[in-house]
Amino acid sequence: MSKQALKTHLHALTKEQLIQTVLEMYDNMKPVKEYMEYFLNPNENEMFEKYRAIIINEFYPKGKNTEPKTRFSVAKKAIADFRAFKPSTELLGDLMLTLAEMACKFTHDYGDMWEQYYTSAGTNYELALKYLQKNNLLDKFNVRSKACVEYASPCGYGFADEIYSLFYEYYID
Repeated sequence: MSKQALKTHLHALTKEQLIQTVLEMYDNMKPVKEYMEYFLNPNENEMFEKYRAIIINEFYPKGKNTEPKTRFSVAKKAIADFRAFKPSTELLGDLMLTLAEMACKFTHDYGDMWEQYYTSAGTNYELALKYLQKNNLLDKFNVRSKACVEYASPCGYGFADEIYSLFYEYYID
């Protein structure tokens, strides 16, 4: 269904039918509920912290006998879900860099990883740096961006070189 067809259909509904439809979506669809709650009471920092915790939990879960899962797909979904709320560029950049930081710190703390892990970590670091550059936020996140280089430095398989090169590509030019 196109947006125009949806708009036409919604215009045909009575106010009561429209309210009922929204309430049904609110009750039955978690993303709609979350969006409506944010729409009615926008708290960008609270939403940021929620999605930041999802990313951190993938690498450093809380609780006893909890193993890290390091699922980049879950972390990237958290970023995409947060982006859907149209947050400030600074908070979105912060969240994107959080994924890169956690990935680099994890390799530092736990040792060598597998090839796909390094590929995903490097790709997400580069995406964060591109976003920060595009939005003139590199200076604000310089220390944290450089920390990724330090975390990656003892890692093998060319990962340290890749993170180093990416950092200097964005910060020294």
